[in-house]
Amino acid sequence: MLRTLICCLALLMPVGAGATLPAGVTLVPGHWTPGGQPDGNSVLFDGAEGLVLLDTGRHIDHARLLIETVRARGKPLRWIVNSHWHLDHIGGNAELRAAFPQARLMASDSIRGARSGFLARYRGQVLEQLDKPDTSEAQRMAFRRELAIIDNQAAQTPDVRVQATGEQALAGRRFIVGLARQAATAGDVWLHDIDARVLASGDLVTLPVPFFDTACAERWSAALDTLAAQSFEQLIPGHGPAMSREEFERYRRGFKALLLCAASTKPGPDCTSGWIDALGELIPAAEQRLAKNYLGYYLEEHLRAAPDKARAFCPKAG
Repeated sequence: MLRTLICCLALLMPVGAGATLPAGVTLVPGHWTPGGQPDGNSVLFDGAEGLVLLDTGRHIDHARLLIETVRARGKPLRWIVNSHWHLDHIGGNAELRAAFPQARLMASDSIRGARSGFLARYRGQVLEQLDKPDTSEAQRMAFRRELAIIDNQAAQTPDVRVQATGEQALAGRRFIVGLARQAATAGDVWLHDIDARVLASGDLVTLPVPFFDTACAERWSAALDTLAAQSFEQLIPGHGPAMSREEFERYRRGFKALLLCAASTKPGPDCTSGWIDALGELIPAAEQRLAKNYLGYYLEEHLRAAPDKARAFCPKAG
């Protein structure tokens, strides 16, 4: 069963484009095919000197769409930025870097630890699935791509490592390049387009629920406070449609309330219902059952897990 290692990477629904974004900012939404794994959102920023791409999805079709989108702009791709190392955000790196060899890759250094930890465990589980006689050929193809992504270290190793939050000009466009340590992952990179007032958060914000599999929940909450301090008007999450600042604040309040509930003696269903109520229309009725299932799992396996498990992602906790 792969759920414990891929739950955070699988959003079991299509995602839309959300509100209209400013000129020069394009959301290429992630998609999900039933029975398979998703692609995270990708965001393309159009600068005076070229293009900046945040995240490359997982599947070859998503990578090809990104390549077509870049070529249609008629400008060079200068930067690929990986928000974090989950496979649904780095899976197209190899194809994009082959198509645009001038592009430099920017990311945190957290994938180094993941290779000997989370990704190593996941790789072992994928190999087990490949050995099972009842695994279909379509599943085998998907699993082989997962292995190829994990094993292609050159495609995932950044040319420039983000080590702290600061303002940078990328392809002639002004950004605050942010780094959150020990949040959704050990190192989450976000981009705030200063002039467009758009913040691309990666998986620091995801719908319909936060994905806690590799997370330090308390520091993630602090990272959301850091995002709130930015002067953005729209936020593009790692999964789900773009949201307004007011919708992000609703998400942030709901996140904090969820952690408080998880730390209490309240029954799990009360916590999951509280999340649904707090987010309101951000979680459509058709997605509420899924959200409750996810949160029930996370409450048991992560938010209310044994202290030793929590310390795996919060090294100084306890």
